[in-house]
Amino acid sequence: MKPARSLFLASVLFSPTIFATEKILVFPGAEGFGRFATGGSGGEIFHVTTLDDSGTNSFRDAVSQPRRTVVFDVGGIIRLKSNIAVSSDVSILGDTAPSNGITLYGRSTSFSGQKNIIVRYIRFRQGIAGDKGKCSVGLTKGANMIFDHCSIEWGRWDCLGVTVGSHDVTFQNCIIGEGVDPQRFGSLTDSVTNITYTHNLWINNQSRNPKAKGKIQYINNVVYNWGVCGLVGGHSGADHFQDVVGNYFIAGPNSNQHAVGECAATDHIFLKGNLADLDKDGKLNGRELVQADFGSGEKAPTFVAAPSNGSLDGLKIESAEAALKNVLANAGCSLHRDAVDERLIDAVQSFGTRGKIIHDEKEVGGL
Repeated sequence: MKPARSLFLASVLFSPTIFATEKILVFPGAEGFGRFATGGSGGEIFHVTTLDDSGTNSFRDAVSQPRRTVVFDVGGIIRLKSNIAVSSDVSILGDTAPSNGITLYGRSTSFSGQKNIIVRYIRFRQGIAGDKGKCSVGLTKGANMIFDHCSIEWGRWDCLGVTVGSHDVTFQNCIIGEGVDPQRFGSLTDSVTNITYTHNLWINNQSRNPKAKGKIQYINNVVYNWGVCGLVGGHSGADHFQDVVGNYFIAGPNSNQHAVGECAATDHIFLKGNLADLDKDGKLNGRELVQADFGSGEKAPTFVAAPSNGSLDGLKIESAEAALKNVLANAGCSLHRDAVDERLIDAVQSFGTRGKIIHDEKEVGGL
């Protein structure tokens, strides 16, 4: 285990009082509304020792009870035979796994109704064999969570669902993409409060990168090869508040010119420092994303002069160009990128000439 990871693990395991009372960052580099999640600090250390779907010391066994810090003595693919539910007050530390890390494949993983969860360096891939209507990661009525350096891919409805009452959650340094049939969407983020998306790669999704309905920070993300639309507004009767800062939108082979859109006057958008490269010429030459890109007339949002979702002080904010470099180097389960994530990163680096929205993971080689 690398020293930095050892230091983090020790702090999680042996400093529960500090984490609970002083609101110290859960790990160095934690950002956004979920940065103070407590996870399994102070609870049991649980070792996953098998790649079996279930049974003693399996991952399913590990997350079935609260107050656990889950570490891995094995690395590889866990082929899920049924959907899996994670308990509250749990830390899932995929960076402790040997070899190429941990991939959960074949079904959905739910964090719904839970609180205080830390997830790092895990690949969540539902795939076409999963249940229609489910996401690779589902989160309804969840609170105080952070997902860091995860690969969230091959979702059948959305790759990621964050809905109805969820609050104080961060997704950072993740890859969210390549949804499969029937929807092939990135994320429905709906009826939520205080959700942070920062330094993520959204790739090869037909739309919803994400669909942003609620109070959402959208900072330094990269969106590549959308189909119908990249970042989607809430476009409903309810008021939505999106802080859109320092993101880079790059059209790919399947993309139209709608890097952003599907808004209404009820979308209140703070806009700063975003770039869009829409010409698919294999060169990085983005221009500033402007208000007119979001739509006009009834489809125009309401632009505001300051962030709507609190201070941005808890975030590392870079230029769109710097964020792109950071995301290419670090997004996803990047301690040991596998062939799937390497392929996705390679597509972005083509700046418009490679990439594909798929129906089934078998089209691109599966696992």
